[in-house]
Amino acid sequence: MPPAGPFAFIEACFRRPAPFTPIWLMRQAGRYMAEYRAMRARFGFLELCKTPEAAAEVTLQPVERLGVDAAILFADILLVLEPLGVGLEFTRGDGPRIGRPVRTAAAARALGPLVVEDALGYVFDTVGRVRKALADRVPLIGFAGAPFTLASYLVEGGPSREFLLTKRFMRAEPQAWEAMMTTLADITADYLNGQISAGAQAVQFFDSWVGALSPDDYRRYVQPYTSRAIGKVRRGVPIIHFGVGTGGLLPLMKAAGGDVIGLDWRVDLGSTWAQLGHDVAVQGNLDPAVLLGSVDEIRQAARQILDGAAGRPGHIFNLGHGIHKETPVEHVAALVDIVHELSSR
Repeated sequence: MPPAGPFAFIEACFRRPAPFTPIWLMRQAGRYMAEYRAMRARFGFLELCKTPEAAAEVTLQPVERLGVDAAILFADILLVLEPLGVGLEFTRGDGPRIGRPVRTAAAARALGPLVVEDALGYVFDTVGRVRKALADRVPLIGFAGAPFTLASYLVEGGPSREFLLTKRFMRAEPQAWEAMMTTLADITADYLNGQISAGAQAVQFFDSWVGALSPDDYRRYVQPYTSRAIGKVRRGVPIIHFGVGTGGLLPLMKAAGGDVIGLDWRVDLGSTWAQLGHDVAVQGNLDPAVLLGSVDEIRQAARQILDGAAGRPGHIFNLGHGIHKETPVEHVAALVDIVHELSSR
């Protein structure tokens, strides 16, 4: 474990005492902010991700506006898929689409490898620009999609509700699934290590869709590859491991690795942390919809979560998923202030 440092967020990741509970928010740079919408009026989404100066500006916007305790890189979990030649595009209204889905064993085995420095150097450029601009006011979080979530996009061709194509593929073609997941695990680790080399001070694995799986399927088809990816990330940098709808998978996710387990809003933070064990930090877990209500309601909900953490070192306040685009910016800023006020020690 690294020595104590100046950032409450990093201290919490390593379960060390901090003067207050640190808070950052998933999608804290996004459509709910007028500054971001102005940038999107100038840039297409992929263009914005690939323009380091602009992506750095978007990354910094919530730090300047909200006073959060960490910046998170502006990028997208699917950027690593574009150089694999699968026809990634982002369409307005429909979200990400894969033009050439991976639905045969031959296509799965043909993926990668990938030299991330060549394919994703623009992301590392953004990281360096953000670190310089932050001047160590708050730390910078890098991130990547976890292997299962990347694989599900590749197989489904886009977002899905049931993930039937993915579940059928992993059972019908177990050897091809193994090859694809191993490739994605190695690419993910290389990508995160590249972000760390460029200046990221923590990283988060987003396994956004893994909650679609049963515990047995997670154990067999996902855990070995997530563990492989996490195991290859440079030591000494805290790793956050997050998924949506994963209440039944959290012990397995903890076993797969990570210094911090992210909790969505569907679980009680206090009892879930006790079940996981206090030898791991936790992040979360306000329902993003609470931010659509009044400031008094936000204060009450934030207090309940902080009470569940009981002041124990190792809690990072966050939402249970990303900020909704309809959220008033003033409510987000109020939440940050409320958490700092109520958790001051």
